[in-house]
Amino acid sequence: MAAATDDTNPRLSWTKVLRQPDIAFTLGMFGIILLLVVPIPTWLLDLALSASIGISILVLLVILYVKDPPEFSAFPTILLAVTLLRLALNIASTRLILLDGYAGQVIEAFGNVLIQGNYLVGAVVFIILVIINFIVITKGAGRIAEVAARFTLDAMPGKQMAIDAELNAGIIDELTATTRRLKVQKEADFYGAMDGASKFVRGDAVAGILITLINVIGGFGIGMLQKGMPLDQALEKYTLLSIGDGLVAQVPALIISVAAGLLVTRAQGEQSMGAQIGSQLGAYPKAVGIGAALIAIMGFAPGMPATPFLLLGGITGLVAYLLSKQQAGAAAASGLKGSLALPAPGGSKGGGASPPGLAAGGGGGKPGETKPEDFHKLTETEVLSIEVGYGLLRLADKTQGGDLLDRITGVRKGFARDNGMVIPPIAIRDSLELEPNEYRFLLRGKAIARASVIPNRWLAMNVSGSHITLKGVPTREPVFNIEAVWIAEEEKRTAEINGYSVVDAVSVLITHLAESLKQVAHLILSRQEVQSLVDRVKETNPSLVSELLPDLVNLGVIQRVLQNLLREGVPIKNLPLILETIADYATVTKNPDELSEQVRKRLGTYFIAQYEAEPGLVKAITLDPGLEQNLITRIQRSHFETTLALDPHTAQYLLRELTIRSNSMAEQGLSPTVIVSAELRLAFKRFFEPSLPKLSVLSYQELPAQTEIQNIGIITPPATDRVPAAA
Repeated sequence: MAAATDDTNPRLSWTKVLRQPDIAFTLGMFGIILLLVVPIPTWLLDLALSASIGISILVLLVILYVKDPPEFSAFPTILLAVTLLRLALNIASTRLILLDGYAGQVIEAFGNVLIQGNYLVGAVVFIILVIINFIVITKGAGRIAEVAARFTLDAMPGKQMAIDAELNAGIIDELTATTRRLKVQKEADFYGAMDGASKFVRGDAVAGILITLINVIGGFGIGMLQKGMPLDQALEKYTLLSIGDGLVAQVPALIISVAAGLLVTRAQGEQSMGAQIGSQLGAYPKAVGIGAALIAIMGFAPGMPATPFLLLGGITGLVAYLLSKQQAGAAAASGLKGSLALPAPGGSKGGGASPPGLAAGGGGGKPGETKPEDFHKLTETEVLSIEVGYGLLRLADKTQGGDLLDRITGVRKGFARDNGMVIPPIAIRDSLELEPNEYRFLLRGKAIARASVIPNRWLAMNVSGSHITLKGVPTREPVFNIEAVWIAEEEKRTAEINGYSVVDAVSVLITHLAESLKQVAHLILSRQEVQSLVDRVKETNPSLVSELLPDLVNLGVIQRVLQNLLREGVPIKNLPLILETIADYATVTKNPDELSEQVRKRLGTYFIAQYEAEPGLVKAITLDPGLEQNLITRIQRSHFETTLALDPHTAQYLLRELTIRSNSMAEQGLSPTVIVSAELRLAFKRFFEPSLPKLSVLSYQELPAQTEIQNIGIITPPATDRVPAAA
């Protein structure tokens, strides 16, 4: 019974409507359509005109507080709705003006209060409003929306590629990448819609002029011909009503046009429009002070009234003084914090001054005092560290907007998520051995990679083969060796439009770091880290670990197996399955290389996908069966390693053939891959790895049953090894 009572309560029904904006909007649009064809009384027209003005003011206020234009993505739809509302109200008011000679109190108020009973003055005011709206605001806003839409759509592919590059480098995760892609798509949709919506405003202004002229001419004819009114009386009455009606329509139209102009000219930021304008104008107190002086001087010009200029100059001068005082206080606070920031470059060789908290600092105590434990620290070597030239220190200084530390943390998280291994903390320090903009990565004190970047510039990579030449410093991207240019901020949009992938200096360094970590992951994996990984598996699979350790194998064997997998880019995140495979075959062999091959067969279903050109399709190079059998006979195995013993002629031949085919696959955008039998795979990989480090070697036994192989090329035996055909 209670439920039935609630459904029949009209107040509760209206509450439901208000709680569901889609129903309210649908009813509103239906009401606008009814206004076009159904006559309405004057009191309802007054209410609708008031609502039109109120909606316009509300939209303007919302736009003043919007921080990012695409946040208000509903504005083009709202613009269309309010434009239709004004046109419907114009039709309804025209019907009342021509039929009754009266269109409600709102139009009468505009005709009497704003026009002051003089239709010539009203006509001039109306024309001025139309000129301001149609020629100045609407035309400018429409042009800005058109240009913004074109540039946004042209830059969209470059932004998408930059997001993909950061995702592949591990700088961001999949969720962040999806969020950024949606933001780019939302921005493109918004500016594209705004380009079309600006035409509604222009059309509304033209319609307002035509409707007003029709009302004046029609009212003049009806007043004289049908109602027998004198010429002056008909002209005054219908002209005042028509111009009042036009002004009622033009005021909300002008407000909406201003709102549209503000929205399309709004730059993205973290502040509302008023706060952003105030902070930027107030950032230069000296300019405000000079402006105050010039305003005050104008008061002493001959014929100028001194009071308003001197008053305005005094107020502006007071504002300049307050801004200067506020800026001085902020500088003092920043200086206090700056005493804890990065030290000036200069330190000792290989270490130098280090950002606090990034590398180990010296101990406290009196100058010259040395504690015994300090000598032990000198013998310690950090697993991973980054050395930078003094010109790159700002990238790690958060007080200067540097986010290098956060980005490195993101790389470590991404590596752990993708590969199942936790990278130890990475220290950052400056080095006088490096050029100002140079950096290098060190593994236990040994440099494993180095390159240089230019802060405050963007690296534009020509990934699409564009023929447009950019202004900047030519270089090559350090990871993929792509032709690139270091460009300034003003060239960034041009690069994105022409298909360049544009990334900042920190992203270049981070991408290089992520790729370098993949190459040396097997060297980073220590026995202690393996113990930590096994302990985590033991929490969920205690029987597996107790069976494996220490009876079947020791921790060193597990470490060697995991290192073999990481060395060839096979993730170890599925550690329980890896340990199960080791346990299954440990009774047969304790050789880590042979155990690694068995693990690869078991894991093939999970890691082969990274080599697929298409889902379920691997494009690869294969060997002639006779050549493969010949190579298998040359495999040499020992307790510690598996090698391939080839004569120089065969080795040079295979290296040349593999190089040619690998380069051909790379030019097609494919990962160079060779598929051989499981018996040959490891020895083949180890032999050619020094010359072809990017060549992936898979075995047929690793491929899932449903995976199809597309042969890119077959390497046949050398000419001297071929058996001549029978005569």
